[in-house]
Amino acid sequence: MNNILVTGANGQLGNEIKKTTSAFKNFHFLFTDVEELDITKPDNIQKFYLKNKFDYIINCAAYTNVDKAETDKINADKINAEAVKNLSEISEKYKIPLIHISTDYVFDGKSKIPYKESDYTNPQSVYGKTKLKGEKYVENAYEGIIIRTSWLYSSFGNNFVKTMLRLGRERNEINVVSDQSGSPTYAADLAQTILEIIKQKIENQEHNFSGIYHYSNEDSCTWYEFAKEIMQNANLKCKVNPVSSEEYPTPTKRPKYSLLDKTKIKKTFGVTVPFWKDSLQKCLILLSENG
Repeated sequence: MNNILVTGANGQLGNEIKKTTSAFKNFHFLFTDVEELDITKPDNIQKFYLKNKFDYIINCAAYTNVDKAETDKINADKINAEAVKNLSEISEKYKIPLIHISTDYVFDGKSKIPYKESDYTNPQSVYGKTKLKGEKYVENAYEGIIIRTSWLYSSFGNNFVKTMLRLGRERNEINVVSDQSGSPTYAADLAQTILEIIKQKIENQEHNFSGIYHYSNEDSCTWYEFAKEIMQNANLKCKVNPVSSEEYPTPTKRPKYSLLDKTKIKKTFGVTVPFWKDSLQKCLILLSENG
């Protein structure tokens, strides 16, 4: 039985991993959030390891409020960078593979073609800078696998899909930016892929999968197109108006283009990546069933 530590288990991705575990019978999961394990404190991780002897780490913990991070730099750095350093050191010390989740915000958004893992990083926000700093620490882990993702949503937590559904019921029309392109990621799809990676690692103990991988759903859209698709699929009459980023200023400078090239993760692990519209439909059905 392989013991797998999941940090940040109460977030969108952590909750989706919880739902996916039934398909992976030979794994024993240790789901933790800050209440059970504060990963900003290295001694806590050390004690937790000695008690539980986990074989793999999936780090879903992150400071994800990108606008708040601009003024709350200390806490953003503590969770997105220093905590990752602590996990990486435990990983190296006890030879534990570490899967860490990162973001499209490590790029400046000036590209015109999907970003490859090897492309130059140039984060424009505190959030992006702290996440990139965390990535650098993972490079020192025993076997550090970094998965960059984008526009994450789920039936859990707060996210763009849930916000659009709420606004769609409350208002007759809304404004959504139409000059930022990327790809939404259904956290359930990402959870499935992460567990598939661990499964393959267990089956190929000698192979080192260290490195950076990109994962988001297939195809691209703007936030405006994403919002329109949500309204249409949910049968909401709310009109969605396209606006520019300049017309909708935020504290954080968001990437204008952040589509990720998924070639590497598909080739390495043989995973199938669903199209974003198909995954959105699955999530919306789930949300409607749950009221």
